[in-house]
Amino acid sequence: MDSEQKVLFRNDGRRGRPLALDFLLQELLDDGLIDEKAVENCRRSALIKQRTPMHPLTLIGSLQIKNKKNPDSVISVEELTSWLAAKADLPYQQIDPLKLEVRAITGLNLPLAYIERFNIMPVKVTPDKVVIATAEPFVDEWVKELSQVLKKKIERVIVSPVDIKRYRQEFFALAASVKGATGNAESQTSRISDFEQLVTLGRAGKLDASDQHIVHIVDWLLQYAFDQRASDIHLEPRRDSGNIRFRIDGVLHHIYQVPLNVMLAVTSRIKVLGRMDVAEKRRPQDGRLKTVTPHGEEVELRLSTMPTTFGEKLVMRIFDPETLKKSFQELGFSDDELKTWRGMVERPHGIILVTGPTGSGKTTTLYSTLKHLSRPDLNVCTIEDPIEIVDPNLNQMQVQPAIDVTFSSGVRTLLRQDPDIIMVGEIRDLETAEIAVQASLTGHLVLSTLHTNDSVSAVTRLLDLGVSDFLIQATLLGVTAQRLVRTLCPFCKRAGAVDAHAWHLLTAPWDIPRPEVVFHAAGCSECRRTGYLGRSAIFEMMLVTPDLAELITASMNIEALRRQSISDGMRPLRLSGAQAVLNGLTTPEEVFKVAPPPRNLGGWSN
Repeated sequence: MDSEQKVLFRNDGRRGRPLALDFLLQELLDDGLIDEKAVENCRRSALIKQRTPMHPLTLIGSLQIKNKKNPDSVISVEELTSWLAAKADLPYQQIDPLKLEVRAITGLNLPLAYIERFNIMPVKVTPDKVVIATAEPFVDEWVKELSQVLKKKIERVIVSPVDIKRYRQEFFALAASVKGATGNAESQTSRISDFEQLVTLGRAGKLDASDQHIVHIVDWLLQYAFDQRASDIHLEPRRDSGNIRFRIDGVLHHIYQVPLNVMLAVTSRIKVLGRMDVAEKRRPQDGRLKTVTPHGEEVELRLSTMPTTFGEKLVMRIFDPETLKKSFQELGFSDDELKTWRGMVERPHGIILVTGPTGSGKTTTLYSTLKHLSRPDLNVCTIEDPIEIVDPNLNQMQVQPAIDVTFSSGVRTLLRQDPDIIMVGEIRDLETAEIAVQASLTGHLVLSTLHTNDSVSAVTRLLDLGVSDFLIQATLLGVTAQRLVRTLCPFCKRAGAVDAHAWHLLTAPWDIPRPEVVFHAAGCSECRRTGYLGRSAIFEMMLVTPDLAELITASMNIEALRRQSISDGMRPLRLSGAQAVLNGLTTPEEVFKVAPPPRNLGGWSN
């Protein structure tokens, strides 16, 4: 399309007028994107939906019309918006809500009625200009007016009307609630909550956790976290404000900043919902919360508070309701790893350990395994701190130190409950370890976790706790270490050559040929330009064979144990990561972040 056609498109007598369906359909027809049949279907649909009018781009996109130039795809709202931007000679932009400076754009104090009237939304504020999103390229009468009011240059970008409507309502309604909540506190008494009270005394008022604005903020917070696939929500009080951050695919993102008194009220509201002691702010607390997503799925949230310099910090861990439905392949098991894992967990008795740092997916692996093992003829019991995912097929008990229900006493109780399979949330001390060993010796399958860096170190950890070497030999079936790596976005990953140095670091000291092509992160709207979407696990599975068991002694050589385990078929985490790279799931950089470099293996190679 040449510049003359663009000018004609913008100045054909439609200036100041909203987009019309017939005009768009004719332009799409002229450009060869749709046919006459699609035009008639759109017009009929418009007549049916005229009682609930919608933007013409939204209407056309909702009909799933096949793209005449690419029959395998349908024309989406985003594709229509991009096409419209090109025709109007204006920049096209997709809104990434995590990258919006919400406080800055809502701080412009533009009346919601005004921006709804012109179907616009500010998306970026700089010292000298404001970027305004619009889905109406012909309507620009507001540009001069806003430029004079804001005393800044106005730059227009074309954005999907769906995104404008959604995020305008979300963020401007949220800003109104924050402002309303802040106003409600101004006339109330001061608080006494943090270590710098003498400095900040009287600067902020109390807010009731049941205040309607606070209720709305909490509802928005949870809903927004679900929409953005967050695994954790962090509410962090600072000296003059409070930060809200989400962890998405293992990375923390700053989401919003609110006044400190609003943050404290939001924390109190969540503590009320989690049946925690609202008045107690001096000691850490744990709680639980269950809510429902817009899709009707129940979601469990684990709450944890911690007293900090400026008030209580609250973290909410969100547990995916789909976790119990995931197969082993969906967790990241390769065919060989699945065969090894099933060979361990389908044994009638013994101990199986899953190791890794916090947030490495150990709980997900164990719950999926219990789901696999659970049958009507088996009694599966767990002792956890806390119960993270409630499953009606399991008999779950929670550790409660206040009434002397610990891991060790809990396992004793479970042994009197005629169990077949026992899951112990974590082996932390000798007493728990010894009871787990006794349970396996008496014919039970015991699954548990340890915090170690790799599989082999789990044996050393058990010895350090005081478990006898001959008991470890008799009961330990195997150990699995795992990590989570971000997976490449399937919508934009691209093939390319692998960096020789990166491949050498990933596979040393193993002599594995460098592939000619691997996939790299690119970045698109689906993955927020990161190149990654979701996470998958990589595993290191150590099966305790007779040869390996002989090496488990009080004075054992851990490197000899590691060499033997690799000879028996264990694939170290780095090699597991290399396989994930070869399979196009992730990149070497992601593996480097989570998998420790291999130790000295005495010249061993495959």
